[in-house]
Order: sequence, then C-alpha cells, then structure tokens
Amino acid sequence: MLLQRLSLCAGLPLGPRTRSTIICPRLAKPLTQGKWDWQTCIHSHTHTHACIQCSRLHQSLRSGIDIYVGYILKIVGYYSSRLVTCILSVSLARANGNSFAHRGELRQAKRIVVKLGSAVVTRGDECGLALGRLASVVEQVAMLQNQGREMMIVTSGAVAFGKQRLRHEILLSQSVRQALHSGQNQLKDMSVPVLEARACAAAGQSGLMALYEAMFTQYSTCTAQVLVTNLDFHDDQKRQNLNSTLQELLRMNIVPIINTNDAVVPPPEPNSDLQGVNVISIKDNDSLAARLAVEMKADLLIALSDVEGLYDSPPESDDAKLIDIFYPGDQQSITYGTKSRVGLGGMEAKVKAALWALQGGTSVVIANGTHPKVTGHVITDIVEGKKVGTFFSEVKPAGPTVEQQTEMARNSGRTLAALHPDQRGVIICHLADLLVEKKEEILAANKTDMDLAANAALLNRLSLSPAKLNSLAIGLRQIAVASQDSVGRVLRRTRVAHNLELEQITVPIGVLLVIFEARPDCLPQVSALAIASGNALLAKGGKEAANTNRVLHELTQEALDIHGVKEAVQLVSTREEVEDLCRLDKMIDLIIPRGSSELVRNIQRAAKSIPVLGHSEGICHIYVDSEAAIDKVIKIVRDSKCDYPAACNAMETLLVHRDILRTTLFDQIIDMLRTERVKIHAGPRFASYLTFSPSEVKSLRTEYGDLECCIEVVDSMQEAIDHIHRYGSSHTDVIVTENEDTAEQFLQQLDSACVFWNASSRFADGYRFGLGAEVGISTARIHARGPVGLEGLLTTKWVLRGDGHTAADFSEHGTLKYLHENLPVTQPQPRQMTAQRED
Repeated sequence: MLLQRLSLCAGLPLGPRTRSTIICPRLAKPLTQGKWDWQTCIHSHTHTHACIQCSRLHQSLRSGIDIYVGYILKIVGYYSSRLVTCILSVSLARANGNSFAHRGELRQAKRIVVKLGSAVVTRGDECGLALGRLASVVEQVAMLQNQGREMMIVTSGAVAFGKQRLRHEILLSQSVRQALHSGQNQLKDMSVPVLEARACAAAGQSGLMALYEAMFTQYSTCTAQVLVTNLDFHDDQKRQNLNSTLQELLRMNIVPIINTNDAVVPPPEPNSDLQGVNVISIKDNDSLAARLAVEMKADLLIALSDVEGLYDSPPESDDAKLIDIFYPGDQQSITYGTKSRVGLGGMEAKVKAALWALQGGTSVVIANGTHPKVTGHVITDIVEGKKVGTFFSEVKPAGPTVEQQTEMARNSGRTLAALHPDQRGVIICHLADLLVEKKEEILAANKTDMDLAANAALLNRLSLSPAKLNSLAIGLRQIAVASQDSVGRVLRRTRVAHNLELEQITVPIGVLLVIFEARPDCLPQVSALAIASGNALLAKGGKEAANTNRVLHELTQEALDIHGVKEAVQLVSTREEVEDLCRLDKMIDLIIPRGSSELVRNIQRAAKSIPVLGHSEGICHIYVDSEAAIDKVIKIVRDSKCDYPAACNAMETLLVHRDILRTTLFDQIIDMLRTERVKIHAGPRFASYLTFSPSEVKSLRTEYGDLECCIEVVDSMQEAIDHIHRYGSSHTDVIVTENEDTAEQFLQQLDSACVFWNASSRFADGYRFGLGAEVGISTARIHARGPVGLEGLLTTKWVLRGDGHTAADFSEHGTLKYLHENLPVTQPQPRQMTAQRED
C-alpha cells in the first residue's frame, strides 16, 4: 500500500549512495546526519512519502528507521512496482483509442475522470457542502488512486461554499452595525441580499480546495488545484500548457482537482456547441469534464448527479425506466425533464457531453452520487463493471438486453399461463421428443464443450449421452402428465355470504431466474417445469456449457412456438454478472440457484430484494442406531457416500451409536469405506476412543463433496438429533434401525427438508421422488422444501365473486351477515381452448 502511494523518480540511480550524497535537485542542502532540511524542502509531507515536485524519496523525521536502508528497500520495491505498472499499462491499453464496448471492460480503466455535479457536492439548502457525500467520494477516489489508476476530479461547489461564507460574514456585519447604532442587544430581523455568483465563487474556491486537501491527506494522497475557463481551450498554447500540467501531476501520483474559474468566467455564448470531436464550449462542468476527458485521453468519465442515470422518459413520470446502456443512435427517442435543483446543466447537457466524450474515445457512465445507500461505493462499483447508472456504448449488441429479455419472457409467460393444461402438456411432450430426435445435434455441441473442459470433474458434469437424453425425455413426459391439474386448481372454497363466494386457486409465481453451472441437462428440466407451472423463465447457464445450452434452448423455443409462446423461456448469454441479475427486483420474482455452495451463498448475499429458493450446503448425516441391521447399514452407507460423492445429497457425516463400537458391524463399516477408498476424518469423541486415530476433523460442519467423510460417536438417538441440528444444513438425514419407535421419533423430531428411515440419502431427488424433475433442493422454511418440483413453482391468488356487495352491507347497521361456510372443492370444467392443439 505504501509503494502505491509513493511517486518515484524514473531516473533514480541504482548505484550505492551514502547519506551525505543523496541530494534532492530542488534543494540547496544535501541530506546530512540522516535528516532533511525541512525548512528548505517545502514539498515534503508527514510520514513516509515522496517529494511532490522532484519525485525523490524523503524520510520523515518521525521515522526511526535508518534512511539508507529505507532508501535501498524503496528502490527495490520501486523497480518491482514499475515493472508491474508497465505490464498493467500494456494490458489495460485499449485498441485504437476506442471506448469500452461492455461494462465488464471498465475494470481495465487506467485514467478516470470523476465529475461531481452541484447536487452531489452541495447541501439541500444550497448553502454549504454535503460533507458526508464528499468524504465518501474522496475515499473511493483515493482507493482507486492507490490501486495504480490515474484519477482526476472535476468538481462543483465553490459557489455554494462561498455563499455559505459570505452569508455568515454579511449576517455578522449586520448584527455588529445594528448593535452599534441601537446600543442594545436586541437585533432586528436581518435579511441577506442576493449574492452574485462570481463573488461567491471567489470566496469559496480556497475553502473548497482546502477541504479536498484535508480529506485526501487522510489517505496520504496529494491534490493540486487547476482552474480553467473556456478561453483556455480556445488558445492552442494554453491548451497545451494545461495538458502538460495535468500530465505532470498524474505522473507524480497527484489527483488534480479541476473547476471552472467561476470568479472570472464570462457568460456562455450561443455557438456551435458539441458539433464534433474538436469543438465543445465549456458552459458547465459537464462539458468541462467531457473536454478534459478527451484532451487527456481518459479511459472513463464518471458523471455523478442527483438522478440514477438516463431514463426513457422524465424520471418523475410513473412509467419511467432506467436505461442501462445508451447508444449514440438512441438520443432521438428520449425526452428530458427539468434540470437539477442546482448547477447550470440538466440531463440534456449531460447526455450531449457524454456523447461528445464517447465520440472522442472515452467511456461514460452517468449515475446517482446523492443516494445515501450507494454513495459510499458508487464509483468503485462502476469501475468494477457493476450495473450502476447508465453506461454509454458505441457497440450495440446483436441481441436484446437482459431487461428486454425479461420483459419479453414476462409478457409471453402470461400467455403461457392462460393456455389450457393440455396445451402446456403438448409443448413439454414435444420438447421431450426433440431431445431424442435431435440427439446427434445435441451431442455434437456437447462434445465441443467437453473438448474445451479444463478437468475431469468438469467433464463429468458436462457430459451428455444418448441414455441421459432418453432419461431426460422420460422425466419431461412425467412433468407433462403432472401439469394437467397444476395451474388454476381450486384449493379452497368459502361462501362468505349469500351470492358471495371466495376461492383460493393456484397460479404461477411469475418470472423465474434459474442460475446453473456446468450442467446442461438442467436447462430442459427447468424449462419443462416452468412451462408446466405457467412461469416465464430466464436461464443463466455456465459458460462451460455454452454450446450445449444454445442448442437445448433453440429446441425449447421450437417446442414453445407450437402455441405462440416462444419468448417465455429466455437464455441469458450476455456478459451479465450474476450480481447484476440479482438486482432486477422489479422484473424477477424468484431466483433458483443450482450449483456449488459458493454460488448459492453469493446469490443469497446479492439478491437482497428477490426471494432465493435453494440451499447453500448439503451436509447430510446417517445415524446408525444400536439396533441397526448389518446388511442394511453397509448398503445404505456405501450408496450414500460412494454412488456420487459430489452430489449435495451424499453423506458427509456418519454418526454411530456408542454401543456398536468395537463390534463386527463397526469393523465391516470401516472395511467397506477403506475398500471404496473413502478418507475418514475422526470426530472429537470418536478420536478419544482410539489410540491411533485417523486425521481429526477440522470442523463438524464440512461438506467434503468427495470420497471423504467424518465419523462421530453419539450416546443416543436424541444426541444424534441434537448433533444434526447443530452441525447439519437441514438437507437430508437418515436413520438406520430396526426399532420402529426409535425411527418414528427420529422422523418426527428432526427438522430437515428430507428425513429417511432405512433408505439412502441419495433418494433426495425430484426424479426419484416421482416429480419428473426438480429445479433444485430447498432447505429454506418456506412453502417449498426438499426437492422442488412443479408444486413448488406455484403460488395462490384469491378470487371473490359477488353481486354488488359492499363492506358497508356487513356493518353494525347493515342488512347482511357473514356466513363463512366451507364449500366442497370442485375443479373448474375445461374451457374451450383458443389455440390449436395437436391430435
């Protein structure tokens, strides 16, 4: 971190130097007796850092470390860091000076301009600065600077800061005059005259800069003030001087703070503003930031204001939608609202400046810098490529954006939900047929993915075969049968009053986002379940299976097109990050992650406003009771651990009753595990029984996902239950015993999604349960637990049929009384289908 904060001289020699000969060329006096003449070297700062102007290393008087040793260490660190910086610079270079095409590429931005609008810098009363927001911005800029990036700030705020100072001085002056004239302490009401903006700017510039300097000093970052006017850009010599000054400041690791010189700036003149790369009039800080970004060949311009970004209509309108990516050809299709409460420029000025900068090769993001929940990380989020604000890009993707895909899926999904159950069943059966008919095409795409696979474990997950495709087709046909009475099923009927009847019926959840890793067989399964339940689907598959997923999605849409609902299932193949997808809380109703525990945990953290159905860990237990049968124990333990060790329903911990230790049964269990090459980890109690024990387990809450397991000893069934509740993940747990009473107590008392008696934990699967397929296994305590099939993708709505009833009819003076009679549940008769059906 220290080396990142040092500005080191490129010409510093490597030869050995003595204390008396290390001379700062800007100083008249050499370094003697390990100390600098601080009166002469006015460029130095506290602690350890570099002389700003000469870029030679200095050592603070506060340091007790020998300066010569420190000097040598810093030289070594410097040349190492220079090598890294050179490599970084080469890797970050953009081809042909073009702007970045995608948000993800913003991580490569080396030179960044941050424009702070007046609404960001000033308080709501426009008299004074918003210190909290300003401190957050400074912290983020300093952090990026210390990462090796070159940061510049174009700031507003001088007028507001000066207005605060001048108002205070005027009020103080008035109070003194009144006191002198009246001779009394009681003062009359005082009014503040209208303050001229240039005078406010003159009074506020020094204070604003002093504030920036004080804040950046906390991060050992140096700043420099640069004031410009429009005339400075019209004069070639002045423009070259400005460019040279800024380049030198950046070279010395200094953050330039740039502002228009509002104390002398003339009023803006109507001219050919923004009419090409070489012409732009500096009318406000938006145009100033754009001009500087292009002049300095900046990679990224971040314009912070008091709006989230660019909307397709004025933000205050009800149907306004934030535009994620804005393309130069789209400006004719938008309208602009009013400008911000302070400052000279409105959104139209920002867009014009952004497009001008984009044309000049600088990427631009317009975002909100005033929202208290995002201000502390808005700049760093943008640089990390997250979906914040509006990103300006010259490269328009061939396909729709993920927001457009979601909108298409929702609209088509509503049509899908309105289809007759037979029609949805026909779609699923046709998809099952296509899996078999087009197996050669599917397997060819799958082979392409497998040829690119990095390791054997990935190959196992990616692999498809004719047998697996046949099995998938069978599962899909099971789903088609189950879909006949899914959507629109009446769960409850109540006669509330005479001619007032209430029904509770099943309906789709809405738009599902299913995120799965390198398992292409997941796509047809979840697609079939979504179709059967009338839900729209966004599927985000792993890039490792991109070719297979593409073919499977094409077949899915071919099946959906039978009844005109092709867009109901969308495959997200853009560069969307999972975290960005999890922010679409107004468009997505449920997220279902299928993959590693790390993936699930990341999604659960990112999806703050969208429900997540899934499990982050599969720590499954098998408890071998004292009354267990030997043959059943061996079969169940072997299958649970060795059938597919990486599965989430594989056994991870084997709990054995104390009474079976040192018995034939226990010996056979150990022999079987050794034969299957299962590595055994001893729990604390089990290890205490052994003279030479296996490696002791590091944690009893471990999901190995391999041929490894933990063995622990318990005294009773109740102790086994307590152990599972403490260390398990509420996934799947098993008891092996011949005692029915013990088994029933275990089944009733254990709080897990799946609890089995004398059966392998591997049965925790939607296909094995007869659900046809599953979208995942949920350990959450919501409506769906365990393997989630068709029923788990439905919710309910209430339908009330009346005859002019009002709540007033049932008041104290009303004429009607509530009956609340439970009625028999009868399913509605099949309605006449409006779409064509296959024979």
